[in-house]
Amino acid sequence: MLFILISTNLTAQIAGKVTDINGEPLPYVNIYLQDSYKGTTSNDDGNYSLNISEKGKYQITFQFLGYKSITKTVAPTSFPHILNVTLLEETTSLDEVVLNTQEDPAYRIIRETIARRKQNLEKLSEYTADFYSRGLWRVKDIPEKIFGQEVGDFDGALDSTRTGIVYLSETISEIAYQKPDNFTEKIIASKVSGNDNGFSFNSAQSANLSYYENTIEMNTALVSPIASNAMSYYNYKLDGVFYEGSKLINKIKVIPRRPKDRVWQGYVYIVEDDWQLYGVELSTTGAAIQIPFVSDLTVKQNYKYDSQYNFWVKISQTIDFGFGMLGMKGDGQFIAVYSNYDFQPEFTKKSFTNEVLSFKEGANKKDSLFWKGIRPVPLTNEELKDYVRRDSLQVIRRSKPYLDSIDSKSNKVGFLSPLTGYSFRNSYDKWSVNYDGPITKINFNTVQGWNANAGLSYRKWFDDNQTNVFIASVKADYGLSEDRLRFDGYILRNYNWKDKLRLSLSGGSKVAQFNSTEPISPIINTVSTLFFERNYMKLYELNYGRLGYSQEVFNGLHISASAGYENRKPLFNNTDYVMIPNNDLSYSSNNPLAPTNFNNAAISEHNIVKSIVSARINFAQKYYSNPDMKFNLGSNKYPTLNLAIENGIATSESRYNFTQFEAGLRQSITVGNKGEFNYNLKGGGFANGDGISFVDYKHFNGNQTRVGTAPNYTNVFNLMPYYQLSTNKSYFEGHLEHDFRGWVLGKIPGINQLNFNLIVGAHVLGTEQQKPYSEFSVGLDNVGIGNFRFLRIDYVRSYYNGESMGAVVFGLKFLELVGL
Repeated sequence: MLFILISTNLTAQIAGKVTDINGEPLPYVNIYLQDSYKGTTSNDDGNYSLNISEKGKYQITFQFLGYKSITKTVAPTSFPHILNVTLLEETTSLDEVVLNTQEDPAYRIIRETIARRKQNLEKLSEYTADFYSRGLWRVKDIPEKIFGQEVGDFDGALDSTRTGIVYLSETISEIAYQKPDNFTEKIIASKVSGNDNGFSFNSAQSANLSYYENTIEMNTALVSPIASNAMSYYNYKLDGVFYEGSKLINKIKVIPRRPKDRVWQGYVYIVEDDWQLYGVELSTTGAAIQIPFVSDLTVKQNYKYDSQYNFWVKISQTIDFGFGMLGMKGDGQFIAVYSNYDFQPEFTKKSFTNEVLSFKEGANKKDSLFWKGIRPVPLTNEELKDYVRRDSLQVIRRSKPYLDSIDSKSNKVGFLSPLTGYSFRNSYDKWSVNYDGPITKINFNTVQGWNANAGLSYRKWFDDNQTNVFIASVKADYGLSEDRLRFDGYILRNYNWKDKLRLSLSGGSKVAQFNSTEPISPIINTVSTLFFERNYMKLYELNYGRLGYSQEVFNGLHISASAGYENRKPLFNNTDYVMIPNNDLSYSSNNPLAPTNFNNAAISEHNIVKSIVSARINFAQKYYSNPDMKFNLGSNKYPTLNLAIENGIATSESRYNFTQFEAGLRQSITVGNKGEFNYNLKGGGFANGDGISFVDYKHFNGNQTRVGTAPNYTNVFNLMPYYQLSTNKSYFEGHLEHDFRGWVLGKIPGINQLNFNLIVGAHVLGTEQQKPYSEFSVGLDNVGIGNFRFLRIDYVRSYYNGESMGAVVFGLKFLELVGL
């Protein structure tokens, strides 16, 4: 053990192991030099290393929640200097506390802490610091197949028992913060196990959990035990007190009033008279944060006293979690260590930009000697072995013989491949060919009858991250009743993931919905048509050739443009086949303007040259960047502005010429623990739109199937007929939706056990020549069983032209996930 410790920390200088009185290792003990922010944390094995390179006399403090802090004085004369430490459990006592039979003393302490919450936040109004993070995901007994698909070995991560570390990564960075939301992180070193070109996704901003805030964002907003309204969510019990030097520390048990609420449980440690946090040890569940596959999640934070600023400062944080789904089980952990705080930084206007995370050049090229010298938390034996094994494996796995052998195995043709599909891949030369079989693309509509499509695509990538790619694809579509075979395809060149420059060429012949956003999916239309005799999908034939371009011109401004020739032809029903006949119903025509007219079409054949230019503007857009990619985060403060102008110049009749303008605003606003509010507002109009083709009308996303497939309903009217209010005049549509995320239902006994979310919505549509249409809805989201919560149920009431109707809409969110 000593050999391993020394060999992995040759430059650590002072190193050792921290154990309890029984010799068991203590993980995540804070170790730091007195009167400084120079420190470290022990790892899972209890090992630590403190980077001190000069001889001298040092006072080193060992601090761990639940154990007595001790300070050791050392004067090393040579390095590495081994210092092993045993910590004794803290003995908490209530002897010094005057107990009041009416109220537990914890409530007085919590009230005092809440009263100084804003004051304590103010003390953290600006700072710089050094930051270290390590993330790890570990899986156990992973099945070889899930739903018949090979899972693989996660690039060599799994052993013979299908167990192992599937993600291990570290970062060293410099961070800066200024209230309310200025934040920047410069990563100077990044390491990903098994990928010497990889960039870690660990970030200081995502790890910045402050319990002085009213809520803590972890997929949803959880109420802090010291929030201004915490008394409505928690009960408290003083578990004991102990001393840290001359400071009295109160250990308070946090007990949720309603366990299914968005809350924590566990312990907070509060310093008497200072009314600041000494530490937290709090847990929540996957149900509370609404990530069903997470079983539990625990956050531990440790603070040290800064005598200069008279404040207790967070120096370490760990997040541990367990997960399980579809036969997979595992756990994960994220470690964060803060050091070298400066609470009087000299910020300027240029100190903060919209780039909140960046990588220093060569950050992912640091060698093992660099990491041994700078890593504040030693690797565990398991992590060390994972680095050694996977870093050596990557050399093999990038070699041509290995890649060819893997491809040879996966490129085998199956008996059903002509129906289900087939992929051929040449990983070493970076290209692949994919055939999409027709068996999963069989659908039914009254124009084509039974129809299916099959496709062939070629993909070539020019870098390991596949940011620079070329794609060519062709698809064949055949309708049995129509007895017509059509082909269409595209060529796409995506140059990078920095400014996302993309060029495309597409063309061919296909059947298209009049509403180009395709509000009804083929599978939903198939079921609706065959079983309920309601053929809502309305189609025309589109023969076309089109050029496309898109690019982020500069941060926050994304431009898209396309131009092409289109030939539009009318189509008619070719079948009246139905599986379950309904005597009270019959199919409607393919004319959305005249459902009972089977002889006349909504359009006549015509040709047009059409162009569209659109801009998406994200004001004050924040983003992450590394040398290969840019990840846009948007901005919570401002909405996204969308602008578009569409122009048509007919080559046959001038009456088809038109210009359409549209502008829209959309935004998602988190309202603390009260949920999330979304809105989407759009308006526009036409110039010279009186005689245009019905294809070029503004169509709105209706829904007559009573099935919803979108993750939220901020771009759809759930009871409006698909083409009832299509217009060639001016229009306005607005969608508002608020998801309470458990704020309401979490407080109702019994119902809160279901972990449903209450959602309310309002939708309005106004057009120039028709009366306004409106909808109001109330529904339940996060409906399901166990880990499978992909359902949403809404009651929707519509109002139009003096009439009102109501219906229940079933949201099948998994259809959106699988692309149906």
